[in-house]
Order: sequence, then structure tokens, then C-alpha cells
Amino acid sequence: MTDQPDGSAPTSEEAIRAATVGTPQPLQGRISIDPYDPVWPAVYEEEAARIREVLPHAVELHHAGSTSVPGLAAKPLLDLVLVVPDPADEDSYAVPLAALDYVLAIREPDWYEHRVLKKSGLSTALPQANLHVFPPDCAETARMLRFRDHLRAHPADRELYQRTKLRLASQDWKFMQNYADAKSEVVAEITERAEARSGRDAQPQT
Repeated sequence: MTDQPDGSAPTSEEAIRAATVGTPQPLQGRISIDPYDPVWPAVYEEEAARIREVLPHAVELHHAGSTSVPGLAAKPLLDLVLVVPDPADEDSYAVPLAALDYVLAIREPDWYEHRVLKKSGLSTALPQANLHVFPPDCAETARMLRFRDHLRAHPADRELYQRTKLRLASQDWKFMQNYADAKSEVVAEITERAEARSGRDAQPQT
């Protein structure tokens, strides 16, 4: 699961359990948000090289999430977006990625065929990784990258998002998805501005 800026209701515990492969693990303590570390892009590049080696036919691979935005505080977690021809064909990517210690954790066939594979022990700087899998030309992949690029380019919205995350991280949540749901309002607000600006940028100049 990931931040969904559609104003939908918070994800129910039943939905969390249905999407989780195995048993969902409740949070142990509060969420940790770390100051931005300039080493994070290098961690991504190193991990991306390993993924491309075992998945040479992957369509796309991107660094997304807060660790991809310079200056933005983030959970010590690397978020990657992997685009493959058919996410439903799990063996085509989950089996090769198992060699890198990725484990299938979330399956959401009704939401863009979304899958998430998780990895622990990634690096000292980013000890965990979430690999989001989507099909080609997926609206959610475009949305995630547009949100990332907007935060990179607009300090005011970057600060707004950071303040929101720090405030919510100070509260107690049963599951990580509950924290993600709590961010949905500000994510939707920023996404709306990102899409509006993207539309203006696409207009022909006169």
C-alpha cells in the first residue's frame, strides 16, 4: 500500500489484512523520521544496479518516496518503483528478487495490480526497502513521480509535507498504513497543485 491522494476513507484493518501476504505486523513504538541524508541517492543507485542485474528486462525503475527528495526528512526506508510487463506474473520478478532478499509482502490486484516486496538489512543509512511494482503506463506511477518532482522543485510544499509527517509520526498508530492514510489529505492538496502546475507547464507558450 502507498499514499493514495484520492480522499478515500482510511484503510480498514480488514483491508490491510486482505492485502498483506502473511500476517500484518503492528508497529512497535512510534515511527522514526530522520533528517535528510545526502547518502540516500547513492544507496538507491547501488540497489538499483543490483535489481537491474537480476531483472535486465524490467521496463522502468525509479527512486520515489521521501528519500528521493533532497532536504526532506524521511523514514529510514528506501522506496523504489519497479515497472514490469505484468505484475500478476509474480514469478517473473519475485523469484529473481528473492536472490537479493526481497520478500513479497503486499498484493493488491484490484489497484493497478500493485505489489510490494520488502527487504531488510539494505544498508546502514537505509536499513529497509519497499519495492512497489506496477504495470506500464500506470497512473499511480506517474502520480508518484509527479509528486516527487514537485516536492523537489517547490520548497514551501516540501516544508508542508515534512511538518505533516513529523506531527503524525509523534502519534501512535497500529499499522504503518494508518500513518500513510493520515497523510492523505495533505498529499491530495500537494498533488492537486503538482498536477495544476504540470498542466500549465504542458501548455504551449505564446
